Amino acid sequence: MTVNELWGTAIADELAKAGVEAAVLSPGSRSTPLTVALADHPDIETYSQLDERSAAYFALGRAKRTGEPTPLVSTSGTALANFHPAVVEADSARVPMLLLTADRPPELQDSGANQTVDQEKLYGDSVRQYRKLPEPEAADRKLRSLRTAVCRAIATAAGTEPGPVHLDVPFRKPLEPGAGPGAAPKGVPDGSVPAGFPEAYPLAVEGRDGPFVETTRGRAALAQGDRRALAEAISGAGSGLIVCGPADRPSPARDALLGLARASGFPVAADPLSGARFGVHVGMDGATVLGGYDTYLPTIDADPEVVVRFGASPTSKPLRHYLRDSGARQFVVDPAGGWREATFTATDLVVADETRLATELASAVDRDPGGYADRLRAAERDYWELVAGAEPEEGAVLAEVVDGAPDPATLFVSNSMPVRDLDRFGRPRTANLTVLGNRGASGIDGITSTGLGAGSATDDPLVIVTGDLAYYHDMNGLLTISRCDVDATIVCVNNDGGGIFHLLPIEEHDAFDEWFRTPHGLDFEHSADLYGLEFARTDDRAEFRELYAESVKIDGSQVIEFVADSQRNHDDRRALQERVLDSM
Repeated sequence: MTVNELWGTAIADELAKAGVEAAVLSPGSRSTPLTVALADHPDIETYSQLDERSAAYFALGRAKRTGEPTPLVSTSGTALANFHPAVVEADSARVPMLLLTADRPPELQDSGANQTVDQEKLYGDSVRQYRKLPEPEAADRKLRSLRTAVCRAIATAAGTEPGPVHLDVPFRKPLEPGAGPGAAPKGVPDGSVPAGFPEAYPLAVEGRDGPFVETTRGRAALAQGDRRALAEAISGAGSGLIVCGPADRPSPARDALLGLARASGFPVAADPLSGARFGVHVGMDGATVLGGYDTYLPTIDADPEVVVRFGASPTSKPLRHYLRDSGARQFVVDPAGGWREATFTATDLVVADETRLATELASAVDRDPGGYADRLRAAERDYWELVAGAEPEEGAVLAEVVDGAPDPATLFVSNSMPVRDLDRFGRPRTANLTVLGNRGASGIDGITSTGLGAGSATDDPLVIVTGDLAYYHDMNGLLTISRCDVDATIVCVNNDGGGIFHLLPIEEHDAFDEWFRTPHGLDFEHSADLYGLEFARTDDRAEFRELYAESVKIDGSQVIEFVADSQRNHDDRRALQERVLDSM
């Protein structure tokens, strides 16, 4: 055994003992010891991804679905730079991620050596922790240090404020397993582990029965007096609202939050990515889940006195502005003490575990729902009656996707218009839908790969809704379907360019089409042919409903392209908004 094999085996061993169930490997020579060790480990499922950018988003998607990091392995050089967009998203969205990037030995830095770049703190402040691991060596203390570093990295990545952790792992040749004398370059030691070392240092070589270092996490909690003051503020409010933004965790404190909603009588404005808009709780007595607020809030002629906010900033701009202008006392609950309220009108930051706090408040709060709650319930009911079947064609796609999704299902939705249309037209329903999106940095890159990563972590049917530009950005990710054995229904809403720019004043400028909407004219049927996927195209809502219903019932992966006109959809959204305002 070489010291590189010893290192790779120890890293894989600690990852498995820390609960890691899967890893994503991209090909490369310098990472050979890591790749072989992970691929050979019986308790770690490995996914091979040729494109590092797709690989990183795939790992991101798995972590969004499981709440645990899926380690990424890359070779040295530009390979790890391709992880960077997903690292930024994981940082912003608080998604656990562990990057294991192979590196050249220190003496090759700044030498012009092939595939050698400065990998030191490559991701800057986007990671929770960076560490260059020690060079492999048959040394007792150094090997124990390695095991400790891996355990700490996993604990940090999945901590109170989850996010990326970067471990840079230098290796010298020989890199291949089983390399013996003569495998190393002339003048370089062959890297063999000395005879008797494993027997002399069993703790370092074999580790412990469980993780080398167990991490016990605490949960932030309020002092009794502070909790009582918050409960009194809620109980004494004449009107109130609970806002659930995109959730950090795949299993948000939904039951606890709805318990608080029932106790307080506060309606719940549930972002589609919050985990609270869909599920068996919808329609239960005592809890009001709102989904149409993005359109009808301007018609509400009353403001809440108290707002309790959970999760990240809501997708809905009208909701954010409504809260900004309400003058309410706003409690932003964040277990990590972060500030995610960009209008800067919130009054209180509550650093506490969401589940624990909501549970404790539910038992301490006592108030009647009041007229404000009645007004919102009526607006919610009237809104869905008004828009049912009258959505703009792009919005109709999202309405049909939600309404026809299997129970259970995982739904991944792209940024730009799809997630906004989901917010407007995704009606709350009792089905167990896990709805995810990349709302940390809100980019359109890596959408397909992230969705496929999420789908790989569950047996639930997977639906991905993407725009045409996002589909184009991540066509490489379609290779994942065959290489990683993931099935999906991929809905591509194709309005031939950046339809979201119609929402900006630049729409009136002469340069709008050429430099902003940027029509591409691509025929995506060819991409389906390239990756061996079934393909269908339609511009009719009824036909889409039929194609979608069939796709989610059958095995395999299908791409359904819905062809839309971005200008007409923009005009129809405006007209619907005016109709809602006039009618409510």
